[in-house]
Amino acid sequence: MTMLSSGVLQDLAPHVLVPSYDRAAVKVGIVHIGVGAFHRAHEAQYVDWLLGTDPQWGICGVGVRAADVATRDALVPQDGIYTLTTVDPRGQREVRVVGSIVRYLHAPDDQEAVLAQMADPTVRIVSLTITEGGYGVDDATGVFSPVDDATRADMGGARVPRSAFGMITEALRRRREQGTAPFTVLSCDNVQHNGSVTRKALLAVAAARDPDVAEWIAENVSFPNSMVDRITPGTTEDVRSSVAHDIGVQDRWPVRAESYLQWVLEDDFPAGRPSWEAAGVQLVADVEPYEFMKLRLLNASHQVMSYPSLLLGFTWVDDACRDPQVVALLAGWMREARVTLLPVPGVDLDDYCLTLIDRFGSQAVRDTLARQVVSSSDRIPKFLVPVIVARGAGVPGPYGMFALAAWSVWLAQALANEGTDVVDARKDVLLVGAAREEAGEIAALLDVEAVFGTLGRNSEVRAAYWQARTGIRKHGVRAALASLLDAS
Repeated sequence: MTMLSSGVLQDLAPHVLVPSYDRAAVKVGIVHIGVGAFHRAHEAQYVDWLLGTDPQWGICGVGVRAADVATRDALVPQDGIYTLTTVDPRGQREVRVVGSIVRYLHAPDDQEAVLAQMADPTVRIVSLTITEGGYGVDDATGVFSPVDDATRADMGGARVPRSAFGMITEALRRRREQGTAPFTVLSCDNVQHNGSVTRKALLAVAAARDPDVAEWIAENVSFPNSMVDRITPGTTEDVRSSVAHDIGVQDRWPVRAESYLQWVLEDDFPAGRPSWEAAGVQLVADVEPYEFMKLRLLNASHQVMSYPSLLLGFTWVDDACRDPQVVALLAGWMREARVTLLPVPGVDLDDYCLTLIDRFGSQAVRDTLARQVVSSSDRIPKFLVPVIVARGAGVPGPYGMFALAAWSVWLAQALANEGTDVVDARKDVLLVGAAREEAGEIAALLDVEAVFGTLGRNSEVRAAYWQARTGIRKHGVRAALASLLDAS
């Protein structure tokens, strides 16, 4: 079958939307590090919508890891274009070719090309989706303590930087040296206060490499906070086959996402930005209320539902979210989390919560529970633990405790197959904690400070957690969940 590229757009099925602008006239104004499915379903689409009226904001995608070679091998032969299929909860879909990524660079192939592109004066934004665990800032202490070898090497004085923050530092050093205004650094990851966290990480790397550059960055570079929202499952072979059949050509890396789309962005771009508001982006002075809403209701709900659902034998999110007990668990968690939220201008939280459950239950999106539990030790301290902490002293909320207990039991069950289901940088320490609990050591998992910080020392939390875990182990997750719902 013919492969997707710029030269075959005229051969696509008539219902496929294609770029109406001249891609040859588009200039790179944004460098994006971490070109995964989420970026291509979110920021890249927003940019694509605007290039017809303002072609100066094309994207150069960058991969910094050796594993990003797969992205290179998919996008480069396709001239950077790909198909984005969006589906609403009723199954109505739209298929479009997104053309906003006009260049792709794989840093391990040519670090200098990446640095030269970021140092180019036409680039005014460097954005990132490097996952929640990519920032190296401890959730409990706020201290920058990276665990990846590339960042450590860059902080140790590596001549040619290899990490995202090392390369951003070097590009900004060059811009300072040549008298070019700095670009804005924009995180699009699901991290609370993501702009502030990015600033802390970058300044730490810059200070280790060149204190003068770090001081210049601190004084001159903007780090707007943002909240991004669109459920985007990983691409499967079934998706590839379905898209090929639908559009008439083969896309090496199509993206499938829900139709829902939201981006709330702090309007702090001294070097300029696209007219994102024309594409529906909410530009605000303070992102924090929206950020809390999304992280504590949507992202935390993924964690709350996933472990009980996996223990119940579910594979797909939408199947789990048609189980009345799982739906009741989600509703209970949302009630528990809502008391920790700030007022959210323009948002009806009752409607938002109902919409979330509707989105989770969409058969059209077909997301897996397995995707939601990847890197759980990065996600739980960012999404779930802050709610428990914010609720303060006294009896901890039962739904948060049940979710943590179910996580522990799921980890314990994973021991039987040597933890092959656990995809996590802290896998070994998590499995050790679960094994200690299986041996009768009360609340041993809560001693993992990288996840729980000082929360694990709270006697009320330990007691409530252990009670929930004991109930699941003794009676099974279905009966334990029924008891939780009856008691609530």
